[in-house]
Amino acid sequence: MSSLIPPPIPMELHAGNRKKLLDSILLHLSSSNRPLHGFVFLQGGEEKNRYCTDHAELFRQESYFAYLFGVKEPDFYGALDIASGKSILFIPRLPEDYAVWLGEIKPLSHFKETYMVDMVFYVDEIIKVFTEHFKGSGNPLLYLLHGLNTDSSNFSKPASFEGIEKFETDLTTLHPILAECRVIKSDLELQLLQFANDISSEAHVEVMRRVTPGMKEYQMESMFLHHTYMYGGCRHCSYTCICATGENSAVLHYGHAAAPNDRTFEDGDLALLDMGGEYHFYASDITCSFPVNGRFTSDQSLIYNAVLDAHNSVISAMKPGVNWVDMHKLAERIILESLKKGSILTGDVDEMMVERLGAVFMPHGLGHFMGIDTHDTGGYPMGVERPKEPGLKSLRTARDLLEGMVITVEPGCYFIKALLIPAMENAKTSKFFNRETIERFKNLGGVRIESDLVVTANGCKNMTNVPRETWEIEAVMAGAPWPPVTTGNNDTK
Repeated sequence: MSSLIPPPIPMELHAGNRKKLLDSILLHLSSSNRPLHGFVFLQGGEEKNRYCTDHAELFRQESYFAYLFGVKEPDFYGALDIASGKSILFIPRLPEDYAVWLGEIKPLSHFKETYMVDMVFYVDEIIKVFTEHFKGSGNPLLYLLHGLNTDSSNFSKPASFEGIEKFETDLTTLHPILAECRVIKSDLELQLLQFANDISSEAHVEVMRRVTPGMKEYQMESMFLHHTYMYGGCRHCSYTCICATGENSAVLHYGHAAAPNDRTFEDGDLALLDMGGEYHFYASDITCSFPVNGRFTSDQSLIYNAVLDAHNSVISAMKPGVNWVDMHKLAERIILESLKKGSILTGDVDEMMVERLGAVFMPHGLGHFMGIDTHDTGGYPMGVERPKEPGLKSLRTARDLLEGMVITVEPGCYFIKALLIPAMENAKTSKFFNRETIERFKNLGGVRIESDLVVTANGCKNMTNVPRETWEIEAVMAGAPWPPVTTGNNDTK
C-alpha cells in the first residue's frame, strides 16, 4: 500500500518553460543584433512499430518537445512565435476509423485547452499558418533543434515537413539555449521530480521488505515497477532497471537484454538495485545496496560504509560554486581512505590519487544532471572541457554547481576483474594492493548508493528518502517502519 497520491499535472509548468526559452532566445538575438522575429519550431516524437509488425510500441514523447509543450500524444509539431510570444501546436489530422479502433477524435479546442497554448492547427496547415502569421516580407525564419547530446554522442533531430525547403532555417542557435534552459529547474518541475522520488523511494523500501534468498533478480524489478505504477501512476520507468546481485553488482549497467536481471540470488549475496520511476516525463534515479538476507557481514559493511561516507561527504560539501570534478575527487579519496583502513589497499592515498587508483574501484562519474531525462542536458556547454583522466573522463558534467540544478550523487565501489587485474599488474599501481585481502573481496561484486539532490542557495536538499545506514536497512528488512516513527520526545520507536 501507499499513502501517496499522484499530483495533478500543472500545464503552467510547460507555459513557464516556453517563457523561459523565449526570454533566453530574445536576449541572445538582441545581444547579437539579429531580428527579433521568426519561429522556434520543434517536431514531437513519432509513434514507432516493432520492426515490420503492426504492433505499436508504447510511446514516450521526445524530451525537448515534452519540456516545452507537455504533450503526451505522438506526431505533433510545436512552434513559438518569437515576435509575439504566442504558442502553436500542430496536430495530426486523424482518419475517420481512428474513432473505431483508438477512441474519440478530439477537436482542436480540446488540445488548446489541455495544453494551454494560444493556437492549434493541423499538421497539413503548417505552411499556411507560417506564411499568414509572419508580418515581414517573404517566409519566416525557422529556428530548428539540432545539436549534440554529450551523454549519448547523438544529435537531436531537427523538425522536417513537406515544403520546409521554402523556408530559411537556422540549425545552430536553438539547441544550446534550450539545453541550458533545462539545467535550472522551476518550482513546478521540482514538485514533479519530488513526487517521482517519493514514489520510487517507497518502492525501493517495499522491495527491501519483500526480498528473500532464492528469488530471481527480475522479481525485484517486477515489485518496483508494480509499486510505482500501481500507486504512482508511473507507466514509464526512467531507465532500464538494474537489479544486480552477487558478482553481477560489479556490472555497472547490468539489466540489459544480454544480462536481463535473471539470476537466482543466494543467502549472503549483496543486491544493488538502481531503479527510478518517471512521472509526467520527470525522472528519478535511486540506487540502494543491501544484503538479500537482511544482515550485513563485516566485509560487506566495510565496503558499504566506504561508499556511504563518500555519499554523505559530497552532500555535505555541495552548494553553489562548488565544482563537480572536485566532488568526484572527494568521493574517490574517501573511498580509498576507507579501503586503506580495511587493509585492502596500502600506501599513501595522495599517491593513489595521482595514479588515478580511484578509477579502478569507481570507473563511472559521481553523478549527472537529472530532469526530464535521467541523464539531463547541459553537462558540457561550450567552454566546459571534459576531463581526460581515467574515471574523471566518465563524468557527465564538469560544471560548477548552481542553485536550481538537480544532480545525482552516486559513488560506488566495485571489484571489477577487468580493471583490478591490470591495476595489480601495473608497475605504478601494483604496490598499493594487499593481494591476500583483495582475494577475499574479489567476488563481493559492488556497492552503489545514489540519491537525487537539488542545489539550494546555501547547500542542497536530498529528494530521496530511503534507509541508508546499515542499521536502518537491517531494521527495515526486519519489519521496522520507514520513515521511522518518532515519538514526542524525538526518539524513534
